[in-house]
Amino acid sequence: MQHSTTPATADLAVGIDIGGTGTKAGLVDVTRGVMVGSRVRLDTPRPATPEAVVETVAAVVRMLGAQSEEAGLLPTHDRIRNLRVGCAFPGVIKQGTVQFTGNLDDSFDGFRIVDALSDALGTPMHMANDADAAGLAEMSYGAGRSHRKATVMMTTLGTGIGTALFAGGRLFPYTELGHLTIDGVAAEKRTSVAAMRRDGYDMQEWCRRLTVYYRELERLFWPDLFIVGGGISKHAADFLSDIDVQTPIRPAELLNNAGIVGAGLLGHDKGRMRVRKRG
Repeated sequence: MQHSTTPATADLAVGIDIGGTGTKAGLVDVTRGVMVGSRVRLDTPRPATPEAVVETVAAVVRMLGAQSEEAGLLPTHDRIRNLRVGCAFPGVIKQGTVQFTGNLDDSFDGFRIVDALSDALGTPMHMANDADAAGLAEMSYGAGRSHRKATVMMTTLGTGIGTALFAGGRLFPYTELGHLTIDGVAAEKRTSVAAMRRDGYDMQEWCRRLTVYYRELERLFWPDLFIVGGGISKHAADFLSDIDVQTPIRPAELLNNAGIVGAGLLGHDKGRMRVRKRG
């Protein structure tokens, strides 16, 4: 979702979403949970080494600043440097250091990514797991906003499978249940969108595999709601009803922008992963 009306600068933040295939950024109005203007995107480099990814993030932020200036969304190009910044990352970060990432280069292990991005952008960086950031957005503004007291499992389907678990409005971070082993194989290796395209099976077979996966999540967590995000969520009408589970299952309302919006909220709130109560 995006919006053309320019909010007060105090309500704006920069949200960045590093993915296995693309790195995106956008201006986020954290009061309404919408993007202001259009997002910008560059391909995530291959190999996705720390140095190359940091350079790509800096480039998308420069693109966003130039676009925002041209569209009159910010007073000057440099003004974007004064906004708080958050970033969604496909892996686990502890104390500013990458512990694990499944879809970027192995050289990320042990890399102090928060310091590197803060230095590259000239502003403090706040980071979270990409699925956790998307879940934060959906719980604050989207499909989960009326389920804040319930147990909600957000899943993102794309290059891999990301998960975010909320109970009573509280996030339990870094669940990483795309790596849950089913029949001896990590779920995302046979159930992600990338796996479907790589192995060439049809939508019916993909939904069968998704059913196996979501039933396993049901048995482990008994959630009150599943939210399905990622780029494929815009095609939810083509497959969601064919996933045979007891738990209600809904597409992400923010679609593939949930990670950007959640990252913007994270940055605006100085790294606090708290579900925002919408007025």
